[in-house]
Formats: sequence, structure tokens, C-alpha cells
Amino acid sequence: MSFYEVVFIVRPDVATNQVEQISTKFADLIKDKGGKIIKTEQWGLKSLAYRVKKHRKGYYVMLGIEASGSVVNEVERQMRLSDDIIRFLSIRVDAMTDEPSVQMAPPRRRNDRGDRDSNAPKRPTSSRPNANPATAAE
Repeated sequence: MSFYEVVFIVRPDVATNQVEQISTKFADLIKDKGGKIIKTEQWGLKSLAYRVKKHRKGYYVMLGIEASGSVVNEVERQMRLSDDIIRFLSIRVDAMTDEPSVQMAPPRRRNDRGDRDSNAPKRPTSSRPNANPATAAE
């Protein structure tokens, strides 16, 4: 059995408790077919990059699962049939942890210069003494 991340977007006009019911419905489907739920994350209502089925926003949900390919195919088939799900994506990953994803992790703090990581390599400065071509021609 392989590890998968299944992310789906629910219509924005669906109530929050219905989003939870939809995610538990798919989690139960995965368990019934012999898969295992490792983590479930609800990322909340977010703006979409472009309109999807006439919607500009949607509720994002991510399921981290361990299952066979046939289980993922059945989950995708059920998502295609659901009117509440406007988009979904399933990807296979090498490993799955209980840690929160990048979407759920707290934002990293910036240092005084605006860099996110003080150990990151610094940008090189220009080695040319004068970068203005008008003064260099004189």
C-alpha cells in the first residue's frame, strides 16, 4: 500500500458542518475499502486563483491516507459524482507524517532585514564599481 495526499475543494455555499460530514464520508469510504487515514486537515475557505464552476472561493480539505491504487480510484470516482466537490487532486507521496502540512504550519518569523532564515545565503553584491553607463563613458 502506498501513501497519498487527497486534496479536494468544496463549494463555498456549503455549511461548515457539511464540509466536515463530506470529509468524514470519504474517510469512512477509505476505511471500508481497506485504507488507513493518517491525517485530516481542513484548510478553511480560501480564494481560488480562477473561477471553477462559477465559484471564486472554496473550502479546502486534505486527507493523508495509506491505501492501494484501487481505493484511490474509487474515492476519485465518488468525488466526480458529488455535486458539492468542485475540484480534487490525488498525489502519491513517498512518506506520510502526522505533522501539519505547510498550509497549517504557523508562519515563520522574519529577521530585521526581511529574510526568512538567517542561515540562508546572502545575495552577492555587484563587483562593478559604477553601474551607471553614462558616468562610465566619461
